[in-house]
Amino acid sequence: MATNKNATIRYLTLDRCFRNPGRRYYIYDLIEACNESLLDVDPSSSGVKKRQVFDDIKFMRDSRGFNAPIESFKDGKKVFYRYDDVNFSINNQPLNEQEAQQLKEALVTLSRFKGLPQFEWIEEMQVRLEQTFQLKSDKKAIEFDENPYLQGRQHIGELYNSIINHRALKMQYQPFSGEILDVAVSPYYLKEYNNRWFLFAFNHRENKIMNLALDRIICFEHSKEEFIPNIAIDFVEYFEDIIGVTLPEKTESEKIILKVDAIQWPYIKTKPLHGSQKVQERNDHFIVIELELVPNYELEAVLFSFGDHIEILKPDELKNSFKERLKNLYLKYY
Repeated sequence: MATNKNATIRYLTLDRCFRNPGRRYYIYDLIEACNESLLDVDPSSSGVKKRQVFDDIKFMRDSRGFNAPIESFKDGKKVFYRYDDVNFSINNQPLNEQEAQQLKEALVTLSRFKGLPQFEWIEEMQVRLEQTFQLKSDKKAIEFDENPYLQGRQHIGELYNSIINHRALKMQYQPFSGEILDVAVSPYYLKEYNNRWFLFAFNHRENKIMNLALDRIICFEHSKEEFIPNIAIDFVEYFEDIIGVTLPEKTESEKIILKVDAIQWPYIKTKPLHGSQKVQERNDHFIVIELELVPNYELEAVLFSFGDHIEILKPDELKNSFKERLKNLYLKYY
């Protein structure tokens, strides 16, 4: 069990003892109470010693702890401990500095879930916590890669609920090129790629899986049509052989052979293009790598982002596609 969890259990146990006016707790009584609480949670716990309990009392009294009004009272040659304010409890105290910092870090992580169902409370709770415990800071220490202006984010919560509750949907969807479509779908899976969200759903009319960008969904509502369960696709495996979210009609993976300039290799080595990446050949000038995946638009976009630091050796179809792209690019500037 983690040390900080042990400490929390001890503090809560000592707090309960100090708040009890009907009993005198001497140091060995406090040790026994702490050990009983620790054993209840973790039967393998080795318990605590006298020195640890004294250190806990010192921390609870300190301003960096709980500012607890713990008093020691002489009883003959022995000493017992009790709060001098019977209404005091560490549960009623504001956060100490360490707890406040931990909460700040937790809020940064939780903010990533805004917009998802069952996490609607996060934004309100974040404001309340920042105001109550004065957690707001002008100094920013971490930033996630996200697009707060992305259209369609407001759909995530309802789409997620529709997926887990097996609710068919009817929606209006407008591709980047083409007219508005009225579609009936059974939603299966939500995926984020390159700061955009996509819904994978079964199209009732065309009897196939559709990949729908959330920023192209105009509106949707629950349909009276029966939800068609997903019994054909494991979406974890679905994305194993591709980069991004586009799985072409040709679903056979193939070997992609790339020649990478040595100057670019450290970036690709530490952030592989795909999980199948492995080195075929290397020298001081270049590295030849092999990928096993299905070529798609996202793969071409990633490779194109490396400019002249990557050369496609195989397959010829992908190489020719790049030649055509470069030709069109050349004509735009010359």
